[in-house]
Amino acid sequence: MKKLLLLLSFVLFIFPFNGFGQKSALLLIDIQNFYFPGGKLPLVEPEKAAQNAAKLLDWFRNEKFLVIHVRHNSEPGGTINDIVKPLPGENIFSKDAVNCFVGTNLLDYLKSNKIDTLIICGMQTHMCVEAATRAASDYGFKCILIHDACATKDLKYGDRLIKAEDVHYSTLATLKNYATVESTKEFLKEK
Repeated sequence: MKKLLLLLSFVLFIFPFNGFGQKSALLLIDIQNFYFPGGKLPLVEPEKAAQNAAKLLDWFRNEKFLVIHVRHNSEPGGTINDIVKPLPGENIFSKDAVNCFVGTNLLDYLKSNKIDTLIICGMQTHMCVEAATRAASDYGFKCILIHDACATKDLKYGDRLIKAEDVHYSTLATLKNYATVESTKEFLKEK
């Protein structure tokens, strides 16, 4: 019995259980040039979010985990930003809807690769990131949303201006019901 406990402790030390493994994929949503300064829909601090997304992307690439890029079919500026530029062989799903599962074969692709966990980041927090997170959760995926690898913009409703920071955090407050919400540092530290 002692040997079994020692062996189990050793295995858990080397392979800690945190629900993350080879059945996980990084989903980078709409980190496209039109959201950056000079683009047609600039967000607040998209560079900062993209730099954090790049840290996740580097880790996923180094560990040989599945990486999926999603982009809007929209020009000008529809190219994925160089900070997270896809490598040859990385899948890019192009979409016309807010929800990246609508009108694409993303769901079939995830199922065929036996993915059960999605690490999600991108642009805009309150639109495409939110839609992807809710849909993925509804489809039964475990979702981990990396909040500081997402960006959004100020919104206007009637004569009221809602600052991007408030839009971002109110969206995260809702999405915590669909996903584990972590920072880039928290996520990478667990690995």
